[in-house]
Amino acid sequence: MRKKTLLISFLALALVFTGFGPFLNSSEIQAEETIEFGRVEWPGVTVKTEVARTILEELGYETDVTAAGQEVIFQGMSAGDIDLFMGVWLPTMEVTFTPHEEEGTIEIITTNLEEALYTTYVPEYVYEAGVQSMDDLSDYAEEFDYEYYGLEPGNDGNQLIQEAKEDSTYDLADWELIESSEAGMLTEVERQTANEEWIAFHGWEPHYMNVLYDIKPLEDPENIWGEADRVDTAMREGYAEEQPNVYQLMSQIVVETEWQDEWILEYGHEGRDADEVAEEWVAENLEEIEFWLEDVTTADGEEDALEVLQESL
Repeated sequence: MRKKTLLISFLALALVFTGFGPFLNSSEIQAEETIEFGRVEWPGVTVKTEVARTILEELGYETDVTAAGQEVIFQGMSAGDIDLFMGVWLPTMEVTFTPHEEEGTIEIITTNLEEALYTTYVPEYVYEAGVQSMDDLSDYAEEFDYEYYGLEPGNDGNQLIQEAKEDSTYDLADWELIESSEAGMLTEVERQTANEEWIAFHGWEPHYMNVLYDIKPLEDPENIWGEADRVDTAMREGYAEEQPNVYQLMSQIVVETEWQDEWILEYGHEGRDADEVAEEWVAENLEEIEFWLEDVTTADGEEDALEVLQESL
């Protein structure tokens, strides 16, 4: 990326000295830059990145994506090889992200998802029957058969429930924590909700479970689950100055949780291609995302972004 930038700058300077400088303006130089995204292999981040890429490519930009772990992405951004990352989950990623932020090599440009939830869920009919807080679980322990469904051994949510059992928080000491895979846990949720049985389990959002099942998160007055996460968009140092039009767009992309639930359902559960899901969603939701496109133009700076998308999608 840095080598490419230097090459374009050298060519632009050469054209100035040979008399062709007026024919190569700054927007044309910017348009020739490939926008490099980083992406962790999580369904929500995958489709969200493809949504941004769909828009940028319709505006005349070239994009590329590197799929890797979070630390590899942060190192790539610090080295100047990756420009943008839409999956900075905080505070979950604080340990890996903060050193780069403190060095000034990466900065947050916006929060693209304001609340990412991970907590205890129950079916909606259980919620309506009176279980609306984790404090209520012990009052209905027999209806739940003293069972709580978690994820794989070592999962952080399992650890929180195990600690609650040991500390007698929410009077869960006599409950059994049933550990399983995500697929196994959700199979049990589907089976029990179909029979209107009572089940308490790990749930989170965004996730397709919130679309497929009628479920509710419980209040957590003891705050054992901690505060909700947020998801930020980050860019490498200096990128806003290099690509102000791209920055304008990326700083305005804010996603509703319900949108991401649907993306995860279609990509992560139904197995559709992420780019297909993204292009279809953008085409069908231009009115919803007009605010993303305010003061954004095509890559050459000649046309309004919204007008171009309305004509092309």
